[in-house]
Amino acid sequence: MQVRHGIAVSPGVAIGPAFVLGVEDFRIPKDSVSIDAVNVEVERLHAALEKVAQEISANEALAAKHLGKEYASIFGAHLQFVRDPKLIEQIERRIREDHESPEHASSQVLRRYAKELQHLGDQYLAERAADIFDLERSLLRHLLGEQREELSHLTTEVIVLAYNLTPSETAGLNRKFVQGFATEKGGSTSHTAILAGALEIPAIVGVGDFLTDISGGETVILDGNEGRLIIGPDEKTLEKYRLIKERFQSKSQALRKLGVGQAITTDGVSIEVCGNIEFPEEAIQCKERGADGIGLYRTEFLYLGAMGERSEEDHYQAYRKVIDTFGERPVTIRTLDVGADKIPGAMKHVYNEVSNPELGLRSIRVSLEYLELFKTQLRAILRAAVFGNARVMFPLISSIGEFRQARMVFRDVCEDLEEQKIEHNPHIPVGMMVEVPSAAIMAEEFAHEVDFFSIGTNDLIQYTLAADRSDPMVAKYYNGSDPSVLFLVRRVLFAARDAKLPVAVCGQMSSNPMFVPLLLGMGLRNLSVTPQSVPIIKQLVRNISITECEELAQKCYQLDLARDIETFLRGELKRFLPDRDLP
Repeated sequence: MQVRHGIAVSPGVAIGPAFVLGVEDFRIPKDSVSIDAVNVEVERLHAALEKVAQEISANEALAAKHLGKEYASIFGAHLQFVRDPKLIEQIERRIREDHESPEHASSQVLRRYAKELQHLGDQYLAERAADIFDLERSLLRHLLGEQREELSHLTTEVIVLAYNLTPSETAGLNRKFVQGFATEKGGSTSHTAILAGALEIPAIVGVGDFLTDISGGETVILDGNEGRLIIGPDEKTLEKYRLIKERFQSKSQALRKLGVGQAITTDGVSIEVCGNIEFPEEAIQCKERGADGIGLYRTEFLYLGAMGERSEEDHYQAYRKVIDTFGERPVTIRTLDVGADKIPGAMKHVYNEVSNPELGLRSIRVSLEYLELFKTQLRAILRAAVFGNARVMFPLISSIGEFRQARMVFRDVCEDLEEQKIEHNPHIPVGMMVEVPSAAIMAEEFAHEVDFFSIGTNDLIQYTLAADRSDPMVAKYYNGSDPSVLFLVRRVLFAARDAKLPVAVCGQMSSNPMFVPLLLGMGLRNLSVTPQSVPIIKQLVRNISITECEELAQKCYQLDLARDIETFLRGELKRFLPDRDLP
């Protein structure tokens, strides 16, 4: 049994067979082979090995003819390895003695070889591990009848293990069969992590190298509460986690009840708790948990996995679904926020190879560069807004000129719809995300231009502290408790207060109970959180007074180290939200 640790990004416990993505691409059966079938299975192994050898020989001849003998020698080495009697003997032994399937036995043996190469301390030999993985894929393809199993075509329950998952891959996970996932790479606020929470799939990211330690079909436990991945658990550990899983599911059901009704502090101040969503279907989850509206609808996920650009009607139907769900409650729709880690398939032509994509063409800059794309989305929002309380906001605004340009496009679209006599609502509020230091610093000036602010703390922290939020190597530098971050958040809240503008925080700080009393003490009255967080955040609000929050904020202003602020906030949270207040 092996235990690996990563960053817990979506709570819950999953127990099941591993599906190793990217290295394995196949669903590997771990079924035991009966004694009577052993010889047949060994023959099937040899037939598959021979087919792989034939493929390699053909590639070797082709390379020799067109590229020369030095390139052909690469395939020669592969051929020698796949016909190695020692290798074949080891796989056969697992089939005959351990009654493993040829697929599982082959994967286990080849993975062991790959792992040994990676740990020899020689870079050249370590790189040869990729050759073994390639051989493994070829062999599995023949053993499994060349039936490749993509994520979207799973037919049994699995736990997905991968080097990394793109947001589009995560968005496409079939929740009926994908019980959880773990990745070697990733950070707590990457969009893949956000999506995992939205889909309510237990997930861990940033585990580090572990894929070579596991084969497809092997039993794993994924603990999304503690960030723990257990490979090959023993029976005692399995029993323990089955109980934990049952308790977590019972607690989750009880938590939903806390979202019913308003969130009013002990001194009578009403706090609006809205939800953040990625997909229209999540609106129902938010409403069931007691959300007072939608504070952030991330519309870029309409594009993920799409082969072509989405039509105006596609956008319109998606927005109508959310607006209809919430009626007169507010629904804040953010325009396309495509960025470095979530490039839709239909828009890859927009991006060139750049050294620092986070500082390149992304978010509102893409919309202003590709106006037809922008106008299509705005037309759909304005049309859907007729049926409810919709608002629109622009992401990653960095200058007043940029906001004015975006608002001018908005007005042009209103005029076009008016001329075409298409029903729309031209009077919806138009706001902006505050996600970069320049916008926070200029908050007082922006307050004369916008109808509302929404503070996106995920990007604001990243740009303020120069720490990539998806890179585990710099995770220790990414900290919402940093005084510089709190200074910028406070500056925006004060500017909104003085201008009597609505303001919300929709980043992950607002979903973290530790930060909520501080944000309320700074003057925030509107939180936008993940759907799962709505009930517990409402319960926390009901346990505290604004007076207590303001006193807490004043104490934080006097501290100059992030770790001291975080320690203080954690201590106060235990006072505001003791365990007895939770189901």
